[in-house]
Amino acid sequence: MELNGVAALVSGGASGLGEATVKELASAGATVVVADLNSERGEALAKEVGGVFVSTDVSDEEQVQAAVQAAVGTGKPLRVAVSCAGIGWATRTVDKAGAPHDLASYKKVVEVNLIGTFNVLRLAASAMSQNEPATEDGERGAIVNTASVAGLEGQIGQIAYSSSKGGIIGMTVPAARDLAAAGIRVNTIAPGILDTPIYGEGPESEEFKQRLASPVPFPKRLGTPGEFGKLARALVENGYINAETVRLDGGLRMPPK
Repeated sequence: MELNGVAALVSGGASGLGEATVKELASAGATVVVADLNSERGEALAKEVGGVFVSTDVSDEEQVQAAVQAAVGTGKPLRVAVSCAGIGWATRTVDKAGAPHDLASYKKVVEVNLIGTFNVLRLAASAMSQNEPATEDGERGAIVNTASVAGLEGQIGQIAYSSSKGGIIGMTVPAARDLAAAGIRVNTIAPGILDTPIYGEGPESEEFKQRLASPVPFPKRLGTPGEFGKLARALVENGYINAETVRLDGGLRMPPK
């Protein structure tokens, strides 16, 4: 997939993995729609890369459709969608006092992470299906979703988060099969522990990140958002990678806690 001259949609694009992806796609010549709830950062980033910001709750059909239409409205074909929007949660299924996991919080994590990802996928794919093919293979678009290694080996307290990310992994193959007739590829990235602003700054933060990195075989550090952005770009540009979940984790296999 040639990125120069196409429109791309990145959910959760105002910070972290999404921001790095926005910059990577824009550097290749794509006009990027930054879809996020953070208006201040999203608008600043869109201005920086010559893109468009759309305030977007990924679990809301109308808001995602507005982001898709903004991409179509750039006058360039929407051929790329990357879902990076997501939230975390840490609660045991039953805590030490015997209290069960709060159902509302479980539903919220699934709504944002899993349903939100599907919402972007289905609406972006619908728009992509109307494109003229971009290659001799008949390719019309490429979609990259973000799961997590927690979707494969979730830790204690990650039942909600792991469920949502496991669902994203589970939709990869059927989505790719569904969309093959339209010439749209679907791949998923399953990051390990990446260095994002969620860990804060300062000596205590750095010490905490060093502990997080200790079980990573090599390189013994946290991954970077830039490495995520480069992988997302590679999955878009390489036309023969389809229906894959690619781990980005330095060989990490998560321990129970």
